[in-house]
Amino acid sequence: MAQVLEFKLPDLGEGLTEAEIVRWLVSVGDVVAIDQPVVEVETAKAMVEVPCPYGGVVTARYGEEGTELPVGAPLLTVAVGGGAGVEPETSAPAAQSAPAAQDAPASPAAAAPQGDAASAVSSEYSGNVLVGYGTAGPAARRRRVRHASPAVAQASTAVAAPPAPVAAPAPAPVSAPASAPAVVAGGGHEGPVPVISPLVRKLARDRGLDLREVRGSGPEGLILRADVELALAALERPVAAPAPTVGSAPAAGSVAAPVAVSASSAAGERIPLRGVRGAVADKLSRSRTEIPDATCWVDADATELMAARAAMNGAGGPKISLLALLARICVHALARFPELNSTVDTAAREIVRLPGVHLGFAAQTPRGLVVPVVKDAGTRTAESLTAEFARLTEAARQSALTPADLTGGTFTLNNYGVFGVDGSTPIINHPEAAMLGVGRIIPKPWVHQGELAVRQVVQLSLTFDHRVCDGGTAGGFLRYVADCVEQPAVLLRTL
Repeated sequence: MAQVLEFKLPDLGEGLTEAEIVRWLVSVGDVVAIDQPVVEVETAKAMVEVPCPYGGVVTARYGEEGTELPVGAPLLTVAVGGGAGVEPETSAPAAQSAPAAQDAPASPAAAAPQGDAASAVSSEYSGNVLVGYGTAGPAARRRRVRHASPAVAQASTAVAAPPAPVAAPAPAPVSAPASAPAVVAGGGHEGPVPVISPLVRKLARDRGLDLREVRGSGPEGLILRADVELALAALERPVAAPAPTVGSAPAAGSVAAPVAVSASSAAGERIPLRGVRGAVADKLSRSRTEIPDATCWVDADATELMAARAAMNGAGGPKISLLALLARICVHALARFPELNSTVDTAAREIVRLPGVHLGFAAQTPRGLVVPVVKDAGTRTAESLTAEFARLTEAARQSALTPADLTGGTFTLNNYGVFGVDGSTPIINHPEAAMLGVGRIIPKPWVHQGELAVRQVVQLSLTFDHRVCDGGTAGGFLRYVADCVEQPAVLLRTL
């Protein structure tokens, strides 16, 4: 006999209390396996896929894409049964698909009592869908109810008629103004709207565009980004009022209609600070409020460092990145100046010097700025650092960083030179005490051995918490880093 189980948004760790639904990976009627990812959510730390602990048929989903749910709120319900070869873990009320049962045509399975319907679901799934479930491929595992017999579809709908969910419904999309051109009309999508990517869906949601009214130009009506931008442009284009007829006067009591003005043009574009972007905004605001920071900088001749890297990579073996060499320099500098590898306990009014160096580095991604952390950077070789930087950078680009990848940093290395700039005064990554910035390395005139020459020059900057050290310590750290950049052989003294 089938049983409907409710799966709630689990505790994702690191003190997170809520998450935003970015993309549903299953639909109502899909068959899911135990521990199969069913939804992609964005927390204040990262984007993660949430697996479902139940195996069976999805009978309801809670929340549209873009909805924020608290930890413990229902995510979806799954119909499981003995015939499906899965064991229920907990029982909970289900949600949202009851209206479909009212619209379905009459059938013996639909007219039967709920217990009989559940039995029908269980036996039908055992015979047609879930036999050989453990060895079936992804396509077989995600087969929908509509591919089974009509009786099965009716029965599964009858099972999914529990009480309504507690979670508040997602806000309705802002409708287009009455004066909007007909370019967005006639989409008429029913059910899930075919969109090429979650970014396109987010663009429409942020601008208040109902995707059900957009006509897609992609294969089988797939909505592309160009379709959404065209529809938004049409909605925001003001429509001129008709010119009055010569010699005519307004009717008594009538008021002339003003020219239609787009609401977004009048109020400006609003971008919600949520998820990773919201967490970064909170941390930067807290850093600027709590930390009395100061910045010092120096130009350094990086010609010898670039030559040393070229020699390393020319000797064979894995390539060494410039960022890895700069990380090695930072680690040795922090060993000489441990004041900068610390944090401030404001409640106890104490400076806490940290034993290990966990090196964060700023990475720009399509979803905003993130700071992945290389754990135990002080014990890693240049090859190990290169590999870890590459892994974390790729995970950041794919929005696959875990909360563990983004926490625990003690010092940050910010290579803003990749953006083609020379200098910066960055905001310290709270609760750390300092950040080293590295500008672009470019040929510049430089006095070398008493003569003017063209050398590879870089600007280094150090932003530090003035509570943990004074300018002498900060200047000593930065000067040591510059000396290692100019003469990499200085590092041999610490090996």
